[in-house]
Amino acid sequence: MTSNKAIEKVKLLYKRIIAYFRNLSKKFLHLKPEIRQKNELVFKSPHSIAYQLIGERTERILPFFRDLDANLQRAGLKVSFKAYVSLTLFATMLISFITVALISSLLIFAFRMPYLPSIMFGIGGSLFACAFSIIGFYVYPVYRADKLKRELEDELPFTTGYMAILTSAGVSPEKIFYSLSNLSVQLTVSQEAKNVTRDVNLFGSDIISALEEMSKRTPSERFREMLEGFISTIHSGGNLPAYLREKSRQYMKLKRINLRKFADTLSTLSEFYVALLVTGPLLMVIMFAVMTMLGGGNLGALSPELLLQILAYIGIPLGSVMFLIILDAVSPKW
Repeated sequence: MTSNKAIEKVKLLYKRIIAYFRNLSKKFLHLKPEIRQKNELVFKSPHSIAYQLIGERTERILPFFRDLDANLQRAGLKVSFKAYVSLTLFATMLISFITVALISSLLIFAFRMPYLPSIMFGIGGSLFACAFSIIGFYVYPVYRADKLKRELEDELPFTTGYMAILTSAGVSPEKIFYSLSNLSVQLTVSQEAKNVTRDVNLFGSDIISALEEMSKRTPSERFREMLEGFISTIHSGGNLPAYLREKSRQYMKLKRINLRKFADTLSTLSEFYVALLVTGPLLMVIMFAVMTMLGGGNLGALSPELLLQILAYIGIPLGSVMFLIILDAVSPKW
């Protein structure tokens, strides 16, 4: 009797989830045609769809994501805070629902498990998927901001040298950043320079205010220091070309030091890669093959053959992807 009641409760919960997503789909599909035409480009972005579907219901949980607002600005993501939170919640609900359906179906039809344990395993898996989804959306702006910071700092020796050449030729600060925004080789600093040019030409700000706004928004401490020194030199009427040439020499020395450190880090990472993703899997394959020949060594429902397939098709690819992400995080662009 207890198991029947539990199954009925799970079925009721399943029906409520299905009804909720049906209402969301109806709300999206039955929008007025004129609204669709006006917002045709907006509907192409997932965060706009998520905001229009559940944006009004996220007011209560926005304080839990208060750090995201600053991280979005530092990462240069052109997404509003509420829209990003709406996308996070909407994607998490979809991932949780899909995980419940996939795990439950797999356990019921592939492994012939009873309905109640299969659904409970599916709910447990969906909770893990929900946690990983929220963490992923929360960490992504931080990763983007860190990547933007590294790219800006890698380009600083060349950026300051280029600016020093232009200032020596008598080019005004507005023209300098306009030239940076229209380089033939697009750099990360070009996008920052485009924001300055936009503030000056479109919004009517003066160059000092635009640079101060960019210094507050940038994730790089070195880039902020250079901008603040640039502003102070303009205010005091100092020698701007000499300041930029000195900064270029300083950043070039720092770049040489960082490249030496990166060479040491790369050698350490290569040793980890060989140990974890070459030697380790090879030893595991030999061990699983011996266990299969001896006819034992099952880990619960996992046989040595299944463990070998999991290692070959899931473990090694995931480990390689994680290694590539780490390598990208520590590699300089230039």
